[in-house]
Amino acid sequence: QVQLVESGGGLVQAGGSLRLSCAASGRTDNTYVMGWFRQAPGKEREFVAAIRWSDGNTYYAHSVKGRFTISRDNAKDTLYLQMNVLKPEDTALYYCAARRGVAVFTDFANYNYWGQGTQVTVHS
Repeated sequence: QVQLVESGGGLVQAGGSLRLSCAASGRTDNTYVMGWFRQAPGKEREFVAAIRWSDGNTYYAHSVKGRFTISRDNAKDTLYLQMNVLKPEDTALYYCAARRGVAVFTDFANYNYWGQGTQVTVHS
């Protein structure tokens, strides 16, 4: 059973930076896509970024491209999301997610494993 544990959220001023981490355990190989999603109050869960673990190819939502960077550390089995130039509209609960396979989806329904979420709040 894959388990995901996020950390690194917090309160930051607009224009600031945060780095989220997601420690993964229970995976048996590298045939996974891992990603970050976020959900603001009253809104649907939305795709932020994803990475294909086997080859490191990355994918971003248009709203975060150029500001956020998704990366992985194979040795630590950890996923990261470096968030720069944060805006108040980035405020949300951020979730780490994983799905077995190589296809990258932006629909959260395609991901089988989820962390508990970490709150990011950006104030102006």
